[in-house]
Amino acid sequence: MARQRSDSPLLFDLPVRPDFRMERAAMREGVWPVCGTDEAGRGPLAGPVVAAAVILDPKRIPKGLDDSKRMSHAEREAVFDEILDKASAVSIASACAHSIDRSDIRKASLEAMCRAVKLLCIEPKLVLADGRDIPPGLTCDGKAVVKGDQRSQSIAAASIIAKVTRDRMMTRTASIHVSYGFDLHMGYATARHRTAIEAHGPLTRLHRLSFAPFRLDAAE
Repeated sequence: MARQRSDSPLLFDLPVRPDFRMERAAMREGVWPVCGTDEAGRGPLAGPVVAAAVILDPKRIPKGLDDSKRMSHAEREAVFDEILDKASAVSIASACAHSIDRSDIRKASLEAMCRAVKLLCIEPKLVLADGRDIPPGLTCDGKAVVKGDQRSQSIAAASIIAKVTRDRMMTRTASIHVSYGFDLHMGYATARHRTAIEAHGPLTRLHRLSFAPFRLDAAE
């Protein structure tokens, strides 16, 4: 069973960009490999939540790693390819809208992160997980890192892989369900998306029916 640890930084402890200090500290203690894991898509009304796990090669760390939310689309796409080229191991897992509705978004996100870690071709000895929770079910030690995508390069790499993968999935979905404009808002609750829902209704197994406004509408 994974031993759970948490790490809550002070505001001024955050580096300008994520670095490799946590990973190198683990290496000095004989703990390696270390993987970072993060997810993308907790907030949207539609689409999956996508998680990624990444083990970086300490000798070939990709340039430009950062919190994916602070990067442009073009920057994420470029670094995505570099991560795939240079990382020791990368894996991706997702939970669909139906799975999210059956539990809740927090549980679905953590489950996807755990599955991503287990799908790695190299078994990690320590998992650095973005946020305040450690994914349950890990077979190694885990450490929750608040704002981890701004602190750890391994977590930042996972955040980029998850974000780019999810955006590509939603863009592909847009070509099938053309009335919803998923390539423009990626399933988030923009005015355009809400207008499309009002006009065409929610899509089964794609919209998260446990989220507002669907849940609120059902209660009326």
